[in-house]
Parts: sequence; structure tokens; C-alpha cells
Amino acid sequence: MKTIYTKLLLLFLILPFSVLAQNSLGGTVLDKVSKQPLPGVNVNVEGTTNGVSTDFDGNFKLPNVKKGDKIVFSFMGYKNSVVVFGTQKNLIVSLEEDSNQLQEVVVQVGYGSVKKKDATGSVSVIKAEDFNKGPNVTAESLINGRVAGVNVTGGGSPGAKADIRIRGGSSLNASNEPLIILDGLPMSNAVPSGATSILSTIDPNDIESFTVLKDASAAAIYGSRAANGVIVITTKKGAKGAMKVAFNSQVGISKLADKVDVLDANQFRALVNEKGNTAQKSILGTANTDWQDEIFSTAITTNNNISVSGALFNKLPVRLSVGHTTTPGILNNTSFERTTTSIALNPTFFDNHLKVDISGNLSFGKNEFQDEKKVIGSAISFDPTQSVYQTGSRYGGYFEWLEANGNVALLPAKNPVAMLNQIENRATSTRKWGNIRLDYKFHFFEDLRFIAEAGIDRFDSNGFIKVSDQSITGYQPKSFSSGEWVNLGGYSHYTDARENKNLNTYFNYIKEIGKFKVDVTAGYNYQLFSRVGFDSFQTVDPSAKDPDVITDPDINLQSYFGRFNIGYDGRYLLTINHRRDGTSRFSEDNRWGNFSGAAFAWNITNESFMKDNKTFSNLKLRLGYGVTGQQDITASYDYLRRVTLGTTNSQYIFGNTAYTVAKIEGFNPNIKWEQTKELNIGLDYGLFDNRVSGSLNYFHKKSDDLLASIAYPDGANLRNEGFANIGSFSTKGFEFSIESDIIKTDNLKWNVAFNTTHLDQTVDDLGITVPGFQGYTTGDINGGSNNKIQINTVGYAPRSFYVYEQIYDANHKPIQGSYVDRNKDGVVDNLDRYRYKSPTADYTFGFTTALNYKKFDFSMNWRASVGNYVFDNISSDKGYLQAALRRDTDLANITTDYYNTGFDFEDNGTSRYLSDYFVKDASFIKLDNVTVGYTLDKSLLKTFSLHFTAGIQNALIISKYKGLDPEIFSGIDGNIYPRARTYVFGLNANF
Repeated sequence: MKTIYTKLLLLFLILPFSVLAQNSLGGTVLDKVSKQPLPGVNVNVEGTTNGVSTDFDGNFKLPNVKKGDKIVFSFMGYKNSVVVFGTQKNLIVSLEEDSNQLQEVVVQVGYGSVKKKDATGSVSVIKAEDFNKGPNVTAESLINGRVAGVNVTGGGSPGAKADIRIRGGSSLNASNEPLIILDGLPMSNAVPSGATSILSTIDPNDIESFTVLKDASAAAIYGSRAANGVIVITTKKGAKGAMKVAFNSQVGISKLADKVDVLDANQFRALVNEKGNTAQKSILGTANTDWQDEIFSTAITTNNNISVSGALFNKLPVRLSVGHTTTPGILNNTSFERTTTSIALNPTFFDNHLKVDISGNLSFGKNEFQDEKKVIGSAISFDPTQSVYQTGSRYGGYFEWLEANGNVALLPAKNPVAMLNQIENRATSTRKWGNIRLDYKFHFFEDLRFIAEAGIDRFDSNGFIKVSDQSITGYQPKSFSSGEWVNLGGYSHYTDARENKNLNTYFNYIKEIGKFKVDVTAGYNYQLFSRVGFDSFQTVDPSAKDPDVITDPDINLQSYFGRFNIGYDGRYLLTINHRRDGTSRFSEDNRWGNFSGAAFAWNITNESFMKDNKTFSNLKLRLGYGVTGQQDITASYDYLRRVTLGTTNSQYIFGNTAYTVAKIEGFNPNIKWEQTKELNIGLDYGLFDNRVSGSLNYFHKKSDDLLASIAYPDGANLRNEGFANIGSFSTKGFEFSIESDIIKTDNLKWNVAFNTTHLDQTVDDLGITVPGFQGYTTGDINGGSNNKIQINTVGYAPRSFYVYEQIYDANHKPIQGSYVDRNKDGVVDNLDRYRYKSPTADYTFGFTTALNYKKFDFSMNWRASVGNYVFDNISSDKGYLQAALRRDTDLANITTDYYNTGFDFEDNGTSRYLSDYFVKDASFIKLDNVTVGYTLDKSLLKTFSLHFTAGIQNALIISKYKGLDPEIFSGIDGNIYPRARTYVFGLNANF
């Protein structure tokens, strides 16, 4: 007993000294190469629960540290660093990237995630640090050119929708848009009137990463909406640690990069004086007007975002972001304005057994539109010898072409400046979307998790079009017999509200049994799409009562899905998934579809015979096959027999009473799923401790039972055209990507990345046809009457140009009206048209380089396209003499292509519009972005860091194509809104 008391007394005497021996350790954690602070680094006392995380500036303060404690610094993607505590008060720790840990990066797949090294499908991940620099107003531009097999074609108008195609798409006439999933919420591709795109409401500053599921084995678990690939977008979240503030600001100066080559005023006068008659010469003006200069101007864009992230009360990870973008267009009186607010809460409960992710977003949009095709077309063709304004004009003081009696001339183009200023087209939109995710790991069975996700996306818009009562477009005949004209102006108004509700529930079981790892997922998905609103209606009275609200039929999708992953010893990986989908778009007989996928991967570098290999740090062979579906057509319930009521324009008058007419609609009870089957063979590689890495993929996919809107034979249906399942087409190709840290030292880092894709698409079958059937024509063009320039024909690429073969003289100048009699029947007619080239590129390329030297950084992004062709509809419609001198009462400008052809007039009615002369090679090389930056870090500013940038977007285009821009998604160069060249200046501040 005495011994015990002695020990207790000794302990009591020593205890105060041990408490006094407790110390605090502070310091900063940096990246070894860039010397930039690393936020979120775990700083722990080894063997204890004592630990903290670094703040946004890489700073930490670790309490209760004793001499001899081992302090472990750990961060994903970096090697651990261990420091033994002695008497230090402040530390500067540099962490080095660990290429092996980088392979542990987690990628998002369908209803779950896997480590990148364990992925069996063709999956690409682009994180925020790898996004394209520059004024990225919409999210799509962040990854343009960065992912092999993914083509992004953006428009020129403010906030314009970009067309995204993954491996060329999978359908001829149904949707080819990929499924986009935002923080677990599958989005609808439908956009309400008055908005630009589904991604235009998202602030790119809030996005953390893009994950692209390209092949069917990876995407099949999304079944009915995954035929065109899947893009999973993850936004930034809160993290444990001190609160951090980030402010990003950009100012851009946008200018017209190029103009359509038309005759200037002097050239046009010379042409009219040489070729015109007396009446045409007499109406020449005295001005020298460049109408394109009149409608385009320099625009100043601004983009600001501020975010706060960290842990409230050191327990609740949260991130709050507010952003505002103002983007005037270079076309006068066009603009896009967006204000966004987003919040993310990511708490955990019950000793991390329950994880909750809550995201909420609110976006307000303001858009100003113009009938850009008509306005730009008028600017191209309007007489350059006329002035913008005319004294005494009753049309707001603008010059307009009139008939001899002073009435409105219907045929000539209208003054484009007047159209911009006298027609107001505005819209506002509000979008609210959010998702809540509950992830519960059972206390009594921790290998099993239950996940529930519920999300809603509400997109409302309203807008109006107002025509001035002085605009010539508002004039109309008072009566058909009086010859008098009145101007009533015009006003139309519309609303559009769309809602998308989603629910996912699934179980996930993960268990390691010896060398085996099993991962099983099974669940249910429910999604409902609805729309209400009213269509645009005309009145001269803005206060008039709105028409009755129209409610579209709801679209309901329900699905059951499952996935089974099994891996052995990290070497052999197998994934099998299945989804059973139901859609309300099809009848009960065709409502449900089954979609499955399977993939096998072999991690060769984990084999014993590769153990001592110093060259390959990663080598994985993949083989996958899957089936995905397509049901996204514009017709909601095309299988139903329907009767609709006529409008006021189709009433039956009996006496003094008007009776509404009932109309029986056409239908197709046999419409069913379009299916895409895809084979993928891939190889992922890493060399020299992953200093060089990349992948190679070969794929072959075939779409069957194609959903397409086709013309019905007379008497075959109650309508002229509608949707049907008509055939199949196939796509095959390969993708290659490589990335390398060529130089990686403390002061200098140089990284380059390159990717290329080859596509070969062929229409295999178009269903039942009749003798002489040439294919389904598409691709409307200006000129002639109802001309179409493209066709889908068995054995050829989709949307091949359908043209006459032009004959040339000895100087290789096209001979007007002379075409090859290809069928040698002695007559040149429609049967002599042939399929020539297509808009789809044979090869696309992306190249990115980033250079960091001390506090300076430099990056640029190049893209190239080879084998894509464009139909020059501007020259075919406005490049011949008769287009200028068609009438004696007005004149119109023409393109300089007239000097190349000498074409005088229309031949054979419409054949000149369809000459293969106008199908041009539009291969190009583009420098999309070039950016330089400089950082003032905390070593100078103490409490915050600043990063300054300057750059150019759409900096350079190299192409043989002489048109405005060789990159045209449809392949038809009409009057497109040109992409601006933007000079951007930016500031990022981190506190």
C-alpha cells in the first residue's frame, strides 16, 4: 500500500510538468515544385486523434504537441512527410507529388465511384486546375478540346448553347445530346423559350470536375438516356478547416474577328455601272456604308465570383458562392446576363456513418435576342451605296427600299440597323435546382450502405417581342383591295415553365475477402418531366389578356438498375451492370427496355513479371461491351390516337355561329426504343513513374431501330410526316491521348497534353424503301424553294452533301449551268445528284501546354479538325450577279466569290444552289486560348495572395476555308453569329 501511495504522489508531482511540456506547433505547407500553399492538408500527431487541416493559405496550428511526437503531413496525390517535434515553433513543410497516389484518384461512375486505377470502362476526368483558361461564360467551354472523343462546338451569340458530341452521337434524328448529371441530378436537355442552354445557368467558377463516361459499358447503367454518353459534373464543396475566401474577376474586350467578304461601295458601283440597266444605275446611292460595321461593335464583358468555404464551428463543411456575369454581344442589342447563388452543406453524423450532401442553386438570367440570321443576312446583302438614315423617312428616319408608289416593298432586304433598333426581343429566366444525398453506412453491418438522392430542377422563363410602330416590318396592307398600308407595330408574349423531379435509392455493398474485392449496387430511379406555359401570341396591345395556359403531357421515366464489380488481387477487374427502363413515350407493348454492359480490365503492372520494370508505372488493358437506349424525341405521346380542337383560324361558320372543328391526329402505335450497342477496347498507360501517361481506345458502336421523323407515303397515315423506327447506322473510330511533365523542378514545370480522335460513320439501313428511293434529305438552305443540301443514304456518312458535280474549264473556273451527267441518260436532273463529303471531321485534335516558372505561368490551348466540309450557303445564295440586279426597284450586295465564278443568273431553276463547287474543305487549326499570369503570394502580401492574368480567346484560325469561320456544327454556312475575339484580363484573390 505504501508503494502505491508513493507512486500516486510521484504522478501528482510530475503531472503539472507534463502539462507544461505541451506545446503548439504552427507553420505552412507548400507544394514542393510550385511553392504554392496547399489547403486541406491533414496534420496529425502519429498514433493519436490530435490533428488539424491547413487553411486556404496552407497555414496550420497544431496544439498539444510534446517533444518526440511524430507529426504526419498527408494530402491526396502527395507523398507523406513526417517531422519529429523538438523545440520548433514554426515549420515550412514542402510536399512532393506522388505519381502512385495520383492513380488513386476517385472518378464518378453511375450511382457511385471507383478509384481510377480500378475503372474498367472508358472514363475521362478533367479537374478544375486543368480547365481551359479565359472568359468561359458557359461550362461547356471549360473542356473544349481537352477530352479525346468529345467535341464541343460553341456558338457566337452571348451565352449560346454549345453542341456536345461524344464519339459522334448515336442517332440520326432523335437527340444526340449527352446525359448531363449535376451533383447527382440528371438534367433535362429541354430548354424553355427565352433561355439559351441548360448549362448557361451554372457559374463555371463553381465547378470542381467533369467526368465523361464515353463507352456503353461505363454508361449502360444510365440506360435510356446514355446512348450519347454521360457527363457527370461535380461542383465545389465545403471542407474541414478554417474559412477561406476566394474572389475571381475578369474583364473581356470582345471584337469582331472577321467579316464576310462582300463588295465595298466602289466595287459595287463599278459592278452596277457595268452590268446594270438604266433604272438600276439611277438608284445607286452616294454613301460608302459597311453594313457589317454598322451592326457589330466592341463589347465589354465582366465576370465576377466570390466564394466562402470551410467548416462552420469546425464541424459543418459549407461553401457559399455568388457570381454575376454580364456579356453584351458584338451584334448590337444582344446580351446575356446571369446572377448565380449556390450553397453546399456536407455534414456527417453518427461517427461518420451518415454523410449528408446538400446543394442548392439559384440563377437569374436576362437575355436580349435578335433575329440574328435575318439581321446578319441583311447586312451582308444590303446596298453599300445607301446611307443608314434618310431624311424624311417615315420609318424612324431609316433608309428602306420602297415601291414606286411609296408602299412597302416586300422582296428586298430590310435595313439591318433599323431591325436591331426597332425590334425589341427580351427574356428573363429563373432557375432553382438542388439535390440532397443521404449516404448511411449501417452501424451493425458497415460493409453495407444505403444511399438516397432527391433532386428538383425548376426552370421558368418569360419574354416578349415588341416591334416599333415606326418599323417597316410592322406595316401591313389595310385590306387586300385598298392598296393602303398601315403600321400597327406588334407585340408578342410568352411564358415557359419546366420542371424535372428525380429520386434515386440504392444499396451498395463493398467487401474484401482475401484477394477478392466485391462491390455490388442495386437500386431504383424515378424521374418526371413537366411543362406548362403558353405559346407566343400576337397582339398590338401589350395589356391584352394572356391566352389560356397550355400544359404539355408529362414524361415519366422509371428504372431498376444494378452493378456488380469484382476484383482479384488488384490485377483482374470485372464489371457487369444492368438497367431496366420504362418510358411513358411508348405504348405498354414497347414501354420497357433492357440495357446491359460488361467490362473486363487487366492491370498488367500488378503482375509479378512487371515488378522490377522501371519503364511502365501503369499498364491496364480494358475490354467492354454494352447496350444503351434512346427515347428522347419531340413527340410526347406519338403512339396514342388523339383528337385535337381547331383554332380560331379553322372554325366552321354556320349562320352567325362559329363552331370549333375537331381534328384526328396521325399516330404510330409501333414506335419503340432505339438501341445502341458498343464495343470498346482500351489501354491505359503510364511511363517513367507516370511522368508520361495516357490512353488508347478503339470503339465500334451500332444504333438500331433509329428514331427519325420521316415522310409518310400518301394514304399511309393521317399526317404527312412523323416519327418511326427506320434503320441503323454505325460509328467506329479510335482515340489517343498523352500527357507529360516534360520538366518538373522546384522552379520550372512544363506540362503538355495531346489527344486525337478518328471517326468513321456509315448509314447501314433505312428500313423499307421503294424503288428509286435516294434517302432522307435534310439540311435546309437559303436560295430557291425548299432546297435541302444533305441526305442520309445507306452506305454513306450521315448528312452527306447531296449535290451536282460541277464542270470546270481549262483554268479550273466553274462553268455556269454545266454539271456531270453521272447516270449517262443524256439529261442532267435530280437523279444526277451524288453524295459528296460530310460535315463530320475524320480527325480532331487537341493540344494544351502549361508552363510555370517561379511566379509566372503561361498556357495555351490548340484544336484542329481535318476532313470536315462546309456548304458555303452565303456564296451560293449571294455570290452571283442576278442576286444584285434582280429587280429595277432595289439593289443588293453580293459576295466577292462572284469574281471567282462569274456566275450571272440562276440556272435550271435551283441547280446552281446545289453545286458541289460550294462544298468547301473546312479543316482548321485554332488557337482557342493563350494566357499569361503572375502570382503575388503570401510571402509578399502576408494575409492573402493575388494572381493576375491576361489572355486572348479565339486568338488565331488557320484554314483554307475563306468563309467567316470553318467550325460550323451543321455543316451549312448561312448567316451565323460570328465568334468574337476577346482580350481578357483577370484577377484572383485568395484570403
